[in-house]
Amino acid sequence: MKRILLNIVAMALCATMVQAADPTATNYTMRECEGSYMPYPDVKSVEACPDSLEPVMINHIGRHGARFPSSEKNIKAVLEAVARAEAAGQLTSTGRKLRNLCNAIKAATAGRWGALDSLGESEQAAIATRMAKAWPTLFDGGRVEAIASYSPRAIMSMYCFTHRLARINNKLEIYTSSGRQNSKLLRPFDSDTFYHEYRDEGRWREPLTALETQVLTDAPLKRAFGSTFDGADPSEMRELVMNEYSVVACAAAAGVETDASEFFARDEYNAAWSVSNLRHYLQYSASTLSMAPVEMAADLLRELIDTTGDNGNCHVRLRFGHAETLMPLLAMMHIPGCYYMTNYFDTVAMHWRDFNIVPMAANLQLILLKHKQNGRLYLRVDLNEKPVPLIPARTAIYTPWEVAREYLTRCLPLLYQ
Repeated sequence: MKRILLNIVAMALCATMVQAADPTATNYTMRECEGSYMPYPDVKSVEACPDSLEPVMINHIGRHGARFPSSEKNIKAVLEAVARAEAAGQLTSTGRKLRNLCNAIKAATAGRWGALDSLGESEQAAIATRMAKAWPTLFDGGRVEAIASYSPRAIMSMYCFTHRLARINNKLEIYTSSGRQNSKLLRPFDSDTFYHEYRDEGRWREPLTALETQVLTDAPLKRAFGSTFDGADPSEMRELVMNEYSVVACAAAAGVETDASEFFARDEYNAAWSVSNLRHYLQYSASTLSMAPVEMAADLLRELIDTTGDNGNCHVRLRFGHAETLMPLLAMMHIPGCYYMTNYFDTVAMHWRDFNIVPMAANLQLILLKHKQNGRLYLRVDLNEKPVPLIPARTAIYTPWEVAREYLTRCLPLLYQ
């Protein structure tokens, strides 16, 4: 009995020592490690506001819903590795499962790369339903204006959302717009000069490569392909690990059931996710390398401030874009969990998590409310339908509009204030 207890203690100490060896390692769930591929979380209802307040308007900016993979690139790379391993007689049972997964995703996609799928349609319809139920007076025959980027998945997200609103109340006046005329607000990453200079200059590649080298191993490749890639170029092996990660992580959003633990151990999946997460952080959020990714959201934030304060006869404004639309905006606003500055990039995964920020159908809602007695206006901010404090170091969920407007204006670059 004593020997058993000693063995248990020794194992616990070993586990503690392994954790201590890398204090930046994460232990998120396999679902969370799907990152920005993760389907929208299960939200039952929207938190009600105090009885003393009544809604005046909603400004909504959302990501498109769940979609099929944007291209065949990762699947093609993995299938090429499968073929190489099979030719070498090294393909394992895990490798055959990986091939089956690739083929299942291809079959489900049926050439519709990047298109909104049925899960994405359901996500948008459900968000619309909860919005109308939470703020019914805003949808009592009022005016709704919606815009989308030129991307078909964003356009379809807009139509699924507004279609559900029309089903709830066919007296609504719904006006929609989509196309490149909305790119300045919804796709600034296409044309912003300073952002493109930062992307092309490539300072972000060094910390990203450093993390890849630090955390990625060839264990997932050996599990699927045996010794096929022994002695291969380390950078090529790391790229293939990330190809495999992307295939496994995107499956749920594409409507294909899979068990990620068949392909990755939990620590391996966390490691691969952390690399993908850091890429998103360096390319689309605030960092010590550059503020260019954040500042490209200035036009959108300026428009949100202006239309919230002066909504005219439109009480619901909807915008449908991309993860790359939301990440800069949320960082510019310093929304909790969406802004993190550090020179130690291996700590990003502990503080900035894309699965909390931009899952499929992610959204930010600015809800303007009025006090029923004194008429004072308040702003509530919901991230993915959960209220969050607007101003850093404060806990208030309802902020006087004049205070909120001043704060948001100060978040803008000087040129936009």
